Amino acid sequence: MTQSQEIRCFGGPDDPLMMAYHDDEWGTPLHDERAFFEFLCLEGAQAGLSWRTILHKRERYRQVFDDFDAEKVAAYTEADRQRLLADAGIVRNKLKVNSFIVNAQLFLDVQKEFGTFDSYIWGFTGHKTQRRTGELTMENTPVSTPESDAMTKDLKKRGFKFVGTTICYAFMQATGMVNDHISSCIKAPNV
Repeated sequence: MTQSQEIRCFGGPDDPLMMAYHDDEWGTPLHDERAFFEFLCLEGAQAGLSWRTILHKRERYRQVFDDFDAEKVAAYTEADRQRLLADAGIVRNKLKVNSFIVNAQLFLDVQKEFGTFDSYIWGFTGHKTQRRTGELTMENTPVSTPESDAMTKDLKKRGFKFVGTTICYAFMQATGMVNDHISSCIKAPNV
C-alpha cells in the first residue's frame, strides 16, 4: 500500500504538513513542558478556525512567541502585544494574543504548584492515555468528554483563557491524553 492509499484520520499526500502532524504527533503521549504550552496556546488560537490554518502558521507562532518559552511569554509587555497584533503571520485576534500571555503566567503558576504542568494535566486522565472501545470512526468521535469538562472547569477556575471543553478535548487528542485514531487508521493501536 502506498502512502497515498493509507487511511488516516486526516491529512494526506495533498497536505504533507497535516500528514506529518497526524503521523508523528497527534495522539502520541506528550510529556514536554514547552510543547504543552505550545499546544495550549495553539488549540486556543484554533477557536473558530481549522487546525489546518493554525498548523500552517505554527512556525511563525514559534518565531514570534519565543518558541513558546512560557517564562519569556509571561514577561511580554504592551509593546510585545502590539508587535504581535501587527504580525500577519499569526491570527491577529487581540483576545487570543492576550490569552497566550495570561496563560503563560498561569502555566508557570501550575508548574510551581505541581512541580510540572505534565503532573497536573495528566491527572485528568489518571496519568494514562484513554482509548474508547469498539469501532472508532470520525462520526463517533466526541468533541468533549467528562474529563475535558473537568479540565475546562479547573483551568477556568485558575484564570486560563480559551480553554472551553471542545478546546480542551482537542488538546487532549493532540497531546496523546486520548487516542482517537479511527479503527481503520494506520496509527490506530492494536487493541
